[in-house]
Amino acid sequence: MLSTTTESVPGREVVEVLGVVRGNTVRARNVGRDVTQSLRNLVGGELNSYTGLMTDARDEAEKRMQEEAEAVGADAVVNVRFTTSDVAQSAAEILAYGTAVRLADETTSDGAGEVTKSDDADRTDHPEE
Repeated sequence: MLSTTTESVPGREVVEVLGVVRGNTVRARNVGRDVTQSLRNLVGGELNSYTGLMTDARDEAEKRMQEEAEAVGADAVVNVRFTTSDVAQSAAEILAYGTAVRLADETTSDGAGEVTKSDDADRTDHPEE
């Protein structure tokens, strides 16, 4: 599933807008992680444990958004955005959302001005004799 932050897919025509799709997840920190990261916060530097937690949450939210897009028959999701919000003292929601679309078939020029469907599965190569 193709997803992009742009309004369209370069080189492809949007033929149908299927609507907004989304995916979300809520992740909570744990007490042990909070203690070690608090110590790291005192001396400075990246809070690697939290970075990993948020990366995993974004990946999961995007995956769920793409699954929803596939369920409605989309070829791509355009205008993808991410947002986050606190839902409890130690938990955050990550939300991924965008517009599910259907795209026109890819076409290419055959060099003689003819436009042909670009689908490798339909091609057969015949060696020149």
